[in-house]
Amino acid sequence: MNIHVFASYDEMSKSIAQSIIDFLREKPNALICLPGGNTPLGTYRELVTAAKAGRIDFSRATFVGLDEWVGLGIEDEGSCQHFLYHELFHPLGIKESQIHFFDAKADDLAAECRRIDEVIFRHGSLDLIMLGLGVNGHLGFNEPGVSFENYSHVIDLDNVTKTVGQKYFKEQKELTQGITLGIKHIMEAKKVILAADGPKKAEAVQRAIQGEVTPSMPASVLQTHPNAHFFFDKLAYAKVEGAR
Repeated sequence: MNIHVFASYDEMSKSIAQSIIDFLREKPNALICLPGGNTPLGTYRELVTAAKAGRIDFSRATFVGLDEWVGLGIEDEGSCQHFLYHELFHPLGIKESQIHFFDAKADDLAAECRRIDEVIFRHGSLDLIMLGLGVNGHLGFNEPGVSFENYSHVIDLDNVTKTVGQKYFKEQKELTQGITLGIKHIMEAKKVILAADGPKKAEAVQRAIQGEVTPSMPASVLQTHPNAHFFFDKLAYAKVEGAR
């Protein structure tokens, strides 16, 4: 495992952004998956600043959405799509032809899973995926108990996710299901970046990197990925045995 620990969230965000920049310089036409949520926000702002300064060019990259709340779309504030378009795609001037996202409002969600799978399979696999870490250990919407053998799929949300997810919405939302890339997509990606910050993530971080590899802690599977990089601030890393 490649573990990187930083004194602050800002330092962590800058380092993740630089890692993505370095990767894109090596492979400008990479297939990239990036998450919504609060954790990557600092990274995205660093990437936008770098792009505007001419330090990185995303014009040849292709983006795949990680996940979405079933029933929500780009027009819904708090959705994963709304977040990524607002914080990253629009500021970077990413073309629609470069973006492939689940339509979580579609009548046939199984067909949406197949469509996104095909985007990835045509490329071979994801080149780079960035993930946040849920307090329950989920990756995307791969919730505790998920099969490690899934590609894209629809899943019933864990009660922790339903509760924590309310922070993204101005009004109470009924959150029941998610549509998500599966663990197999994550494990087949050429490079994985996992990020976590703050004391609320400390227990999940400890279990993810030092606990048993088990579906009850989905992030633990990354212990077996050959090119996984873990980025934490010191608060998130505090419960790891031997933490510095």
